[in-house]
Amino acid sequence: MSSTGTSGDSDGKPQMVITGERTVPGIWHENYWFRRHEVVYESLRDVVRGRAVLEAGCGEGYGADLLSHDAASLVALDYDAYATGHVRSAYPDVPVVRGNLVALPYADASFDVVVSLQTVEHLWDQDAFVAECARVLRPGGSLVVSTPNTLTFPPGNIYHPKELEPEQLHDLVAAHATVASLAGLHHGERLADWEVEHGSLVDAQIAGPYELWPTTVADAVRSVTVDDFDLREGDADDLAASLDLVVTAVRA
Repeated sequence: MSSTGTSGDSDGKPQMVITGERTVPGIWHENYWFRRHEVVYESLRDVVRGRAVLEAGCGEGYGADLLSHDAASLVALDYDAYATGHVRSAYPDVPVVRGNLVALPYADASFDVVVSLQTVEHLWDQDAFVAECARVLRPGGSLVVSTPNTLTFPPGNIYHPKELEPEQLHDLVAAHATVASLAGLHHGERLADWEVEHGSLVDAQIAGPYELWPTTVADAVRSVTVDDFDLREGDADDLAASLDLVVTAVRA
């Protein structure tokens, strides 16, 4: 065990302890959740390209590391000391700061892009958080927020004080910036076909410990890639059926 409370994986990179609060890469039975998050980061490469970026709520740090290769500059921020310590160990080239998400330690208009994926549902004061994200954006800057869609997300996550429906996420962000798009993440054709035959892949994973998963479920989880998801804008019914929600807004 390292000083940051992480354990080493097979290639020597520190690995966070799985608590259910964060998605952790490099663990086979977490692969579905990791890829489901990774696909949204991948979709933002052009958004951050050549720009000054803040990731508000960086968690394990894999997303900040991915985006840092396209951004002109990037700072990863998280309130949790365990998370920031892990980022320093696992991704030493990513600048990371421990800070309060509802009182960001930056001046007004400091960044071109603020990215916050799968974080807002962890916060009690969501309005103050979005207000802070908008405050540190330069005029014309972009804010991207994602969250699990409570209409489709498994209930009972103790780390989520408030989960959001599509209209709630839209209205939360629209109070502080001009919403440009609201998209939903869906299973692509391969996973949809698998579910026709076997039932919900999410339900199959949460039905019991991964050690007891049927081979069909374990094999499916191991095989998931970012290409197995479809991120798209849609009408109200399409958004209501989405797995995760992604809103993009612009500061006036």
